[in-house]
Amino acid sequence: MSCERCLSFGRRALAALVMAAGAAVAQESADPERILLKDYKPVSLHKTPVTSILMARYPVIDVHSHPYRKTPEEVAEWVKVMDQVGVEKTVVMTQASGKEFDSLLAVYSKYPRRFEVWCGFDYSGWDQPGWAQKAVAELERCVKLGARGVGEEGDKGKGVNWGEARGLHFDDPWMDPLFEKCAELRLPVNLHVADPIWMYQKMDETNDGLMNALLWRLDNQPGIVGHSGMMEILERAVHRHPRTIFIACHFANLDYDLERLGRILDRNPNLYVDISARYAETCVVPRHTARFYERYQDRLLYGTDMGVDETMYRLTFRMLESLDEHFCAPIFEYHWSYSGLGLKAQILRKIYRENALRVLKR
Repeated sequence: MSCERCLSFGRRALAALVMAAGAAVAQESADPERILLKDYKPVSLHKTPVTSILMARYPVIDVHSHPYRKTPEEVAEWVKVMDQVGVEKTVVMTQASGKEFDSLLAVYSKYPRRFEVWCGFDYSGWDQPGWAQKAVAELERCVKLGARGVGEEGDKGKGVNWGEARGLHFDDPWMDPLFEKCAELRLPVNLHVADPIWMYQKMDETNDGLMNALLWRLDNQPGIVGHSGMMEILERAVHRHPRTIFIACHFANLDYDLERLGRILDRNPNLYVDISARYAETCVVPRHTARFYERYQDRLLYGTDMGVDETMYRLTFRMLESLDEHFCAPIFEYHWSYSGLGLKAQILRKIYRENALRVLKR
């Protein structure tokens, strides 16, 4: 056999081995006994109506977003997307103070009718004497520049500022001067308290929200205040400052226990709730959730907190407006299926717009 024929035979043999190996891998990946939970991507086979909602039924005020876009060109593109889906105005919560807030305000202030920019509290030196007075002075400075609210202020159980101010929670007297100044300046305050209940549960086969919970798990955090304790902290803070308007974002992370959330709302007329980033957790129980919307239609605010993609906005409209059933949405990173709430026109009008106009009124 010539060298050329040997080389050709070798190439064919190698190609055959590669194809065989590829077939073996494909067969292995298709083996249902070997499918990993992280790779499970269910697709509904039910032939049910699919509602396409390109624009919200009423002009929308999105009360929960962040500075996802940083340059003037990127912000201009965001405005185009808002026009396409019917979002009239977006609240951009910077969580920032100082130079960071100033730079973000400069970008978004080019569209004063489309964006409302909020600042954050300055926690630098929070454990030093005189901190509250300095933080209040910085808050007043941001407001003079154009800040229209405060948020998103976060505490998942370790402390405010997402745990950096360890041990300082929203109900602490040290926070009083800041919240009282917000009341004086008529600034709404957006609070993120705790996280969805699945993040606090055991990360095992009994956790039906495991795939998302594992990404944000809190069950293994030492010294953390538990979920129920964080709800008590929220209510004490809101009750302590009745003149201040608070927005508990993400259904106050009581999306799994709307009855408890309702009782907290009943007791605290200065508390509102935004529905951002909790469509998945609530649209798995659509009838129960729709009843909650009916009862608390004056206290709920539309929000997204999921970027700026037009398909994302339209998915939220579908979940609020349609009666579609058992559809999948991998964007939420759960393995659940969802059903639309089919909310009435008057409720949609309040959620999308009217409640926000009342809360944001200066």
